[in-house]
Amino acid sequence: SRRLRREAGMIPAIMFGGAKNKKPVSLTLEHKEVFKASESSSFYSSVLTIDVEGKEESVILKDMQRHPAKQEIMHVDFQRVTKSNPISILVPIKFLNETTCPAVKIGGGRISHQMSEVVITCLAADIPEFVAIDMQEIEIG
Repeated sequence: SRRLRREAGMIPAIMFGGAKNKKPVSLTLEHKEVFKASESSSFYSSVLTIDVEGKEESVILKDMQRHPAKQEIMHVDFQRVTKSNPISILVPIKFLNETTCPAVKIGGGRISHQMSEVVITCLAADIPEFVAIDMQEIEIG
């Protein structure tokens, strides 16, 4: 895998899961394409389509390993998804009306985010882009 990254700008990946008779498949992906896609938050919480030898597979990103010091992706894990099986996936939390809520505007409070994403379990077709939390009515206390 190190030789792939160094020589050809490629990264190793694996695709697993799906139907019980499907076996894990080793993949080689272009680093530039994966890196560019990883800059979008939807890459982490939506169904992706991968072309494997002319056949399209629906997958979600399950894990991505990055180099600790460089801006380099080391390895990617994808999980196949089916229309009928629920999956667990991390979805970002989007906080709405933080600066205008009474706790901040009137009460002088400060908002501290303890979480920026949450794990949800749903069908692949029902994955939300984000979970919205409206803070308009939040008060101190």
